[in-house]
This record gives sequence, C-alpha cells and structure tokens, in this order.
Amino acid sequence: MTVTHVPTTAFSDQKPGTSGLRKKVPVFQQPRYVENFVQAIFDTIPEREGTTLVVGGDGRYLNRQVVQTTLKIAAANGFARVLVGQGGLLSTPAASCVIRKHGAIGGIILSASHNPGGPDGDFGIKFNTANGGPAPEGITAAIYARTRTLTEYRIVDGPDRDLDALGTTRIGDMTVEVIDPVADYAALMRDLIDFPAITRLFAAGFRMRFDAMSAVTGPYAKAILEDTFGAAPGTVINAVPMEDFGGHHPDPNPVHAHELYDLMQGADAPDFGAASDGDGDRNMIVAPGLFVTPSDSLAILAAHAHRAPGYAAGLAGIARSMPTSRAADRVAASLGIAAYETPTGWKFFGNLLDAGLITLCGEESAGTGSNHVREKDGLWAVLMWLNILAATGRPAQDLVRAHWAAFGRDYYTRHDYEEIDAEAAKRLMDGLRARLAELPGRRIGDLTVTSADDFRYVDPVDGSVTEQQGIRIGFAEDARVVYRLSGTGTAGATLRVYIERYEAARDRLERPVAEVLASAVQAAGELADIAAITGRSEPSVVT
Repeated sequence: MTVTHVPTTAFSDQKPGTSGLRKKVPVFQQPRYVENFVQAIFDTIPEREGTTLVVGGDGRYLNRQVVQTTLKIAAANGFARVLVGQGGLLSTPAASCVIRKHGAIGGIILSASHNPGGPDGDFGIKFNTANGGPAPEGITAAIYARTRTLTEYRIVDGPDRDLDALGTTRIGDMTVEVIDPVADYAALMRDLIDFPAITRLFAAGFRMRFDAMSAVTGPYAKAILEDTFGAAPGTVINAVPMEDFGGHHPDPNPVHAHELYDLMQGADAPDFGAASDGDGDRNMIVAPGLFVTPSDSLAILAAHAHRAPGYAAGLAGIARSMPTSRAADRVAASLGIAAYETPTGWKFFGNLLDAGLITLCGEESAGTGSNHVREKDGLWAVLMWLNILAATGRPAQDLVRAHWAAFGRDYYTRHDYEEIDAEAAKRLMDGLRARLAELPGRRIGDLTVTSADDFRYVDPVDGSVTEQQGIRIGFAEDARVVYRLSGTGTAGATLRVYIERYEAARDRLERPVAEVLASAVQAAGELADIAAITGRSEPSVVT
C-alpha cells in the first residue's frame, strides 16, 4: 500500500454547523475541498489506528464520489475496517445504529438532510462519534481549527471500490465491508416495535401511504412496510433514492410533500399518511383530514410509548428543542417525569440520552427519536405511530383529538424567511436583543408581553453553556413567539419565527390555526420589524 502525502492549503469556510459542513455542490467539487475536510476530521481522532469506521449517505449527487475519496483517505490514516452501506447509502439513523452495534469509533455521514440535491443543490459531510450521535461542539470546534492549519492530506492511490456488491475487499491494510444498509436497522426495529400487531393491522385492511420523497428511506420503508408487514404494493411512493431526489425538495411538510398531504385531505384518504426526508431522520404524520404537527406527534408518542415493547417499562424523561411547542411538557408532568428544553440541534439531546435522563426527544422541525440511536429517526416515528394505532384500535385522527381533549391544544406554526441578506438577519436579531429588557408589559394588539429573553442552555450533565440560542417572547394570553437564525441553509440566512398559542377549552380545539394565531403572527412581525428589515412582506414557507 502506497500512502501519498498531498500538499494542500487551508480553506477558510469549513466551519461545521449544527449538522456538519453544508455547502452547495460546486463548493465541494473544488480541488482538495473534500479531502481537506475529511483529513481534518480524522486528525481529531488520535486513537483511530486499528479501529472501525462507518461511511454512508443519503444518495444525493456527489455521494458516491465522496464515499470513494473517504475510503482512500481512511486507509491512509490507519483505520482497520470501514463498514459502508451498499450503493454508498445509509440513512442517518441507520448509520447511528451501525456505529453503535458494531462498536465503531465513529462515522462519516454524507448528507444535507432535507435540503435539495442535484448538481446545483446542497451537499454535506458530518462526523458522528462512537455513541452514534453528531459530534459535540468541542469536537466540531477542533475539526474547524484543524481545517485552518492543514498543510497536507494523506490518501491511498488505487481504483474505486465496487459499492454495489455486498462483501469484503481491501484497500491496503484496511478492510472495506459493503453491508446491507437496511439489515441492522430493521433488526433494531424488531426489538422496539410490535411487528406482529402491525402485521395484523395491515391484514385487516388498514391502508397507508408513505412518501419517501425519492430519498434514502425508500428501501427501508419498502422492506419493513411492504415486505414485512404486508402493506399493499405501492404503499411506499417515490421509493427509489435519486441523486436529485427526483426534483423534490425532500423536506416532509405540507408544502413539499403536498401530493401526500392533498391525498390525506381527500374523500378516499387512506387510514394513515407519513413521509420522510432526504436522509431519513425527519418525518411528517398526516391523519385523514388532519395534519399532525411534529410537536403534537412527540407528545402523543410520549403519552402512548408504553404500548410499544421497547418502551413498556416507561420513560425516564422527555426532551424537546426550545422552539418546539410545550405539548410534550404537559405529558411529562402527567407521567411524573422530567421535561428538558434544549437548543435546536440533535447533539444537545446526546448527553441527556447517554446519561439516562430521557427516553424520547424531538424537535418541531419534524425530528423525533428515542434512546435507541443518537439521531432523530423518521421511520421509527412512523412505526411507533403504527404500533399505537394497532394497540389502541383507534383511527389516527381520533387519537389526536383525544389527546387534545386530555391535555389541551398547542396551536402552532412556523414562518421561514429563506435566503435573506445575512447582515439584515443579524441586524434584526441584534435589534431584538437590545430591546429585550423593555418589552415586558408592552401591549401589541390583544396580546401583552410578559417575558422576553435570549435562550441560554446549561447542560445538566456536563455543565457546558450554550448562548444565544433564540429569542423567546412570552405573552399573558398563553402565547409565545420565538425568533431564531437557522444553521441548516447554504445561501444567505434563514430566519425562523415560531408562533404558538395554548387552548384548553374543549369547545375551542377545532378552530382554524390561522385564526387562532393571527394576533400572535401580527405581534411577531411588529416586534421584530421583519418586513422593513428583511424586505419580505411574507415568509417563504409556512408550516
């Protein structure tokens, strides 16, 4: 084996965000760009010699090429074995599963999650650690520091590996094992979910539609829903992963998964609808005639988790990201368990999960998960819903309404202002921060501000502090507005505004969401002066 030391110069823009390094495809296609970042990751793993690494991605454009490059750099950096998904595919939750099951030192996950793909789309590289979760801030900071001082990368010359044939080959002293990307994940689901009960549900005529959005979850959903449970052929649509996601924006929400959403609003809707995103970690749940918000989905799963075999012993606790509605908090209180509020970013759940403080966790951005892996898991959430439907024998829409009757309803929406000028976005947030102390007591329309702060998180496990995680405005009328700049975009800045209002009265649980939230939406715009500062009179996307 010949290891080549290739001289290089540092790039200044390789700072990982909450989900790794994400850029447009042409940025990653620059000479040495991928090689530099992968080498920087490996340089932060001093104990890598002789260990196992996991590699895979969501199949988007550039996935196969970067898998090949990563394998050759891994061989030059002392890894003994690499497990790579067939075709270069591994959903993000499946990658976490494989890392944990096989005792890997970590994994390279190639994905930009729910962002569009294709030659002009987005690409991403993320490092997950030995617990299967995204690298914490200390490691991502070390990776970034290394990218700025790198003077060479190490690579093994040689032909590309056959990623489509299961089995073992070698690159020098390193074993490359191409694995079935579904097998380990499906085995884990069998330990958690009541497969026989769901099989009986489908045998009794239960109808479902699952939109894989031409992304990585297609093979997983077909293998489990159709091949194992016996769901009708065609239950899984857009099931073949494509480099450009078939032109889809693979973000599972009513806007981008409108085909499924419209079907579920129709007269002949199936009994249950669901979708997943580009890399398989997000989910959308739709009951006939009723969209289930991710916040409500987390709360409902928590309330009924004991019906699934893997959670029959009960929950240790529940965590949600700060912008997620407070619905799960009410379930936690009813169960007598702790509820935690964290910054956005799945890595913040990792410490709580590893410490055994929580069992379920979720984010309003369609991510739900548990302690079975260290990533959010879209298909797992769908299987949990199916388990609950099979166990209760109740239609999904009835289950949601029963939850509202028991706990009240958190009316909720998110307004995204995408690709706005980054300086304008910063000016908006800085302006809000400067006025936080003067906002309490201010009357805006029919709402009165009672609290205003910039969310600061102190990790209850290791004491680490994370500042400026979003501005929270609370109102006396049990409403809330949160402002936050997203870290998942690749162009300009994305301002996310989260708006919610709680209603407990049973005769007020079926009102139009836009009507209930109208005054809070107006207040959100006025407080931040969104239109004047961003130049946008309307959000890009409303979910």
